[in-house]
Amino acid sequence: MQIDGWNPKDIGYDTGYNHTYGVGTDTDAKSTGAADGSKGECQTCKNRKYQDGSNENVSFKSASHISPEAAGIRVAAHEAEHVSNAYTKAAEGNGQVVSASVTLRTGVCPECGRVYVAGGETNTTIKYPNEANPYQQERKSQDAADLTGARIDTRK
Repeated sequence: MQIDGWNPKDIGYDTGYNHTYGVGTDTDAKSTGAADGSKGECQTCKNRKYQDGSNENVSFKSASHISPEAAGIRVAAHEAEHVSNAYTKAAEGNGQVVSASVTLRTGVCPECGRVYVAGGETNTTIKYPNEANPYQQERKSQDAADLTGARIDTRK
Protein backbone atom coordinates (compact mmCIF):
# COMPACT_ATOMS: atom_id res chain seq x y z
CA MET A 1 0.00 0.00 0.00
CA GLN A 2 1.42 3.39 -1.01
CA ILE A 3 0.49 6.61 0.82
CA ASP A 4 1.52 9.69 -1.19
CA GLY A 5 4.48 7.80 -2.63
CA TRP A 6 5.54 6.53 0.80
CA ASN A 7 5.49 2.85 1.57
CA PRO A 8 4.56 2.33 5.24
CA LYS A 9 6.83 -0.70 5.34
CA ASP A 10 9.80 1.66 4.84
CA ILE A 11 9.79 3.02 8.36
CA GLY A 12 12.20 5.82 8.84
CA TYR A 13 10.25 9.24 9.88
CA ASP A 14 8.08 14.42 13.67
CA THR A 15 6.34 14.27 16.80
CA GLY A 16 3.68 12.31 17.48
CA TYR A 17 1.54 10.07 19.24
CA ASN A 18 0.41 10.23 22.79
CA HIS A 19 -1.15 6.93 23.68
CA THR A 20 -3.79 6.46 26.33
CA TYR A 21 -4.02 2.89 27.58
CA GLY A 22 -7.41 1.39 28.26
CA VAL A 23 -8.30 -0.32 31.49
CA GLY A 24 -9.63 -3.85 31.74
CA THR A 25 -9.82 -6.84 34.06
CA ASP A 26 -9.55 -10.60 33.73
CA THR A 27 -13.32 -10.91 33.98
CA ASP A 28 -13.65 -8.58 30.99
CA ALA A 29 -11.30 -10.82 29.00
CA LYS A 30 -13.34 -13.91 29.85
CA SER A 31 -16.58 -12.19 28.87
CA THR A 32 -15.17 -11.30 25.41
CA GLY A 33 -13.57 -14.69 24.88
CA ALA A 34 -10.04 -13.24 24.63
CA ALA A 35 -8.76 -15.09 27.68
CA ASP A 36 -9.52 -18.52 26.23
CA GLY A 37 -7.52 -17.89 23.04
CA SER A 38 -10.26 -16.79 20.65
CA LYS A 39 -9.65 -13.97 18.18
CA GLY A 40 -11.96 -11.37 19.82
CA GLU A 41 -10.59 -8.15 21.27
CA CYS A 42 -10.30 -8.03 25.03
CA GLN A 43 -11.80 -5.07 26.87
CA THR A 44 -8.41 -3.33 27.22
CA CYS A 45 -7.78 -3.53 23.46
CA LYS A 46 -11.34 -2.30 22.78
CA ASN A 47 -10.82 0.71 25.07
CA ARG A 48 -7.34 1.66 23.78
CA LYS A 49 -7.33 5.09 22.12
CA TYR A 50 -4.72 6.99 20.13
CA GLN A 51 -4.35 10.78 20.08
CA ASP A 52 -1.83 13.11 18.46
CA GLY A 53 -0.03 15.42 20.87
CA SER A 54 1.56 17.81 18.36
CA ASN A 55 0.48 21.28 17.26
CA GLU A 56 0.41 20.25 13.57
CA ASN A 57 -2.66 19.76 11.42
CA VAL A 58 -2.65 15.95 11.19
CA SER A 59 -4.97 13.03 11.90
CA PHE A 60 -5.93 11.82 15.38
CA LYS A 61 -6.39 15.25 16.98
CA SER A 62 -9.19 13.72 19.02
CA ALA A 63 -8.78 10.35 20.71
CA SER A 64 -9.79 7.47 18.41
CA HIS A 65 -9.83 3.70 18.68
CA ILE A 66 -7.71 1.64 16.27
CA SER A 67 -7.86 -2.13 16.27
CA PRO A 68 -4.57 -3.84 17.21
CA GLU A 69 -4.38 -5.39 13.73
CA ALA A 70 -4.61 -1.98 12.00
CA ALA A 71 -2.58 0.08 14.49
CA GLY A 72 0.78 -0.47 12.79
CA ILE A 73 -0.23 0.82 9.37
CA ARG A 74 -2.40 3.64 10.78
CA VAL A 75 0.33 4.90 13.13
CA ALA A 76 2.96 4.69 10.37
CA ALA A 77 0.69 6.62 7.98
CA HIS A 78 0.07 9.23 10.68
CA GLU A 79 3.79 9.66 11.28
CA ALA A 80 4.27 10.00 7.51
CA GLU A 81 1.93 13.03 7.70
CA HIS A 82 4.43 14.67 10.07
CA VAL A 83 7.28 13.94 7.66
CA SER A 84 5.28 15.38 4.77
CA ASN A 85 4.58 18.50 6.85
CA ALA A 86 8.32 18.89 7.52
CA TYR A 87 9.10 18.79 3.79
CA THR A 88 6.32 21.32 3.11
CA LYS A 89 7.57 23.62 5.87
CA ALA A 90 11.14 23.36 4.57
CA ALA A 91 10.07 24.16 1.00
CA GLU A 92 8.07 27.20 2.12
CA GLY A 93 11.03 28.63 4.04
CA ASN A 94 13.76 27.83 1.50
CA GLY A 95 15.05 25.13 3.82
CA GLN A 96 16.19 21.56 3.42
CA VAL A 97 15.17 18.50 5.43
CA VAL A 98 18.49 17.14 6.66
CA SER A 99 17.05 14.14 8.47
CA ALA A 100 13.70 12.55 9.21
CA SER A 101 13.23 9.47 11.36
CA VAL A 102 10.21 7.64 12.70
CA THR A 103 10.15 5.35 15.70
CA LEU A 104 7.16 3.11 16.32
CA ARG A 105 6.66 1.91 19.90
CA THR A 106 5.09 -1.42 20.69
CA GLY A 107 3.40 -2.69 23.80
CA VAL A 108 1.95 -5.91 25.16
CA CYS A 109 -1.65 -5.91 26.34
CA PRO A 110 -1.65 -6.87 30.04
CA GLU A 111 -5.02 -8.55 29.63
CA CYS A 112 -4.75 -10.70 26.51
CA GLY A 113 -0.99 -10.64 25.82
CA ARG A 114 -1.38 -9.29 22.28
CA VAL A 115 1.55 -7.24 20.92
CA TYR A 116 0.34 -3.98 19.37
CA VAL A 117 1.77 -0.67 18.12
CA ALA A 118 1.41 1.71 21.06
CA GLY A 119 2.38 4.91 19.23
CA GLY A 120 5.10 6.63 17.32
CA GLU A 121 7.46 9.56 17.30
CA THR A 122 8.87 11.46 14.34
CA ASN A 123 11.97 13.60 14.57
CA THR A 124 12.95 15.93 11.74
CA THR A 125 15.79 18.39 11.28
CA ILE A 126 15.41 21.25 8.82
CA LYS A 127 18.35 23.38 7.77
CA TYR A 128 17.68 26.99 6.73
CA PRO A 129 20.31 29.10 4.99
CA ASN A 130 21.29 32.28 6.79
CA GLU A 131 22.48 34.71 4.11
CA ALA A 132 23.15 37.49 6.65
CA ASN A 133 25.66 35.33 8.53
CA PRO A 134 29.23 36.37 7.59
CA TYR A 135 30.41 32.76 7.94
CA GLN A 136 27.76 31.67 5.44
CA GLN A 137 28.87 34.40 3.01
CA GLU A 138 32.52 33.34 3.35
CA ARG A 139 31.55 29.71 2.80
CA LYS A 140 29.70 30.61 -0.39
CA SER A 141 32.64 32.61 -1.72
CA GLN A 142 35.00 29.70 -0.90
CA ASP A 143 32.68 27.28 -2.70
CA ALA A 144 32.57 29.60 -5.69
CA ALA A 145 36.38 29.80 -5.78
CA ASP A 146 36.68 26.02 -5.50
CA LEU A 147 34.09 25.30 -8.18
CA THR A 148 35.06 27.94 -10.74
CA GLY A 149 36.31 26.14 -13.81
CA ALA A 150 35.63 22.72 -12.30
CA ARG A 151 33.31 21.78 -15.14
CA ILE A 152 34.30 22.73 -18.64
CA ASP A 153 32.16 21.86 -21.61
CA THR A 154 34.54 20.74 -24.35
CA ARG A 155 31.79 19.97 -26.87
CA LYS A 156 31.81 22.10 -30.01
